[in-house]
Amino acid sequence: MKKGFYTIMSAQFFSSLADNALFVAAVELLRTSGAGEWQRAALVPMFALFYVVLAPFVGAFADAVPKGKVMFVSNSIKVVGCLLMLFGTHPLLAYAVVGLGAAAYSPAKYGILTELLPPSQLVKANGWIEGLTIGSIILGVLLGGQLVGPHIAPWLTSFDLPGIETGIDTAPEAAITSLVSLYIIAALFNLYIPRTDAPLQPFPAQPLALVRDFSDCNAKLWNDKLGQISLATTTLFWGVSGNLRYIVLAWAAAALGYSTTQASSLVGVVAVGTAVGAIVASVAMKLDQATRVISLGIAMGLLVVGMNVIDNVWVAAPFLILLGGLGGFLVVPMNALLQHRGHNLMGAGRSIAVQNFNEQACILALGAFYTGMTRGGLSAFGAITIFGLLVAGTMWLIGRWHQRNLRDHPDELARLLAVARSDGH
Repeated sequence: MKKGFYTIMSAQFFSSLADNALFVAAVELLRTSGAGEWQRAALVPMFALFYVVLAPFVGAFADAVPKGKVMFVSNSIKVVGCLLMLFGTHPLLAYAVVGLGAAAYSPAKYGILTELLPPSQLVKANGWIEGLTIGSIILGVLLGGQLVGPHIAPWLTSFDLPGIETGIDTAPEAAITSLVSLYIIAALFNLYIPRTDAPLQPFPAQPLALVRDFSDCNAKLWNDKLGQISLATTTLFWGVSGNLRYIVLAWAAAALGYSTTQASSLVGVVAVGTAVGAIVASVAMKLDQATRVISLGIAMGLLVVGMNVIDNVWVAAPFLILLGGLGGFLVVPMNALLQHRGHNLMGAGRSIAVQNFNEQACILALGAFYTGMTRGGLSAFGAITIFGLLVAGTMWLIGRWHQRNLRDHPDELARLLAVARSDGH
């Protein structure tokens, strides 16, 4: 791997570490303030909101500005979101601002991989990036849980600046304050991300032109015989995974009687499995073999339903590791294939923005659906059943879709797979 790749990984690690710790802190902030469970569930779709709203613009922005600079600005926006959360803004609105920073960050983070590395290294690079991201999720949710827990929280809340009244008096507020430093560290790494030789693409002056351009890019990926399969798979995977992060917290409270600190460890357990699966996929899979993992998505959905019969943490832990492992092995090759097709069809930033739009729209839709059901009294067990069956059924349909493409468009698929096997375009 090129030297700049490791700088990108370092920046991604600290930014993602803070994102995931902040999620746990925000859940606890809402809980301790007396907000209903539906508001805690609503954190997930609120984070996804700007991914969807700004999708036509963030990809073009990432292609028009050096991507290291884009990532620096994005982390700065996340700091602003944290400060808003601390000083009076409703946590859901402040968390949406953090999501705004993440929406701008993602096209630059993934887009620079296709500029820095040849297609033959994309699966390996995605494996390392996803594995590192999952590692940061593990540490992030554990860190967030500990920051609001009984051991570290009292020390944080007792710390104060002489002669200055900060107004930071609760464990969640102290946790959020400490997480600002992680975003600052990530921003500093962003400053050292190398400028690639890829030409910058001018940012259109007319907003409507961006919307039309984004719509065209979205249509190109959905019409591509390999792009549509990988896009459908990653959209569903992240749509469910994004919401499963909160559902595991709710399930751990309902099935095991866990506090937020204890439940956060189980989210980390899922991420352990995902990291292992991602790393194994990066070694074992090649770009042109990505569609072979579709059947794992069906198995993953059925395993999600199986959570309903578990009421013992010693059974839950290995079960959740297996669940995460299947997900990691599924998403890495599909994500790499999607990036490859997008890079060949349009600019890297635009491609990632299209991917983010579809994935985050799925998170937003499923999150709003789950939030509505929670407000209406649906239990965590009912939500798990619905999500699991949705994954299994939809992945089966995606598999049938790919088989139809193989039958009806064999020459086109053979050509696209040949491109995937080479470093050329």
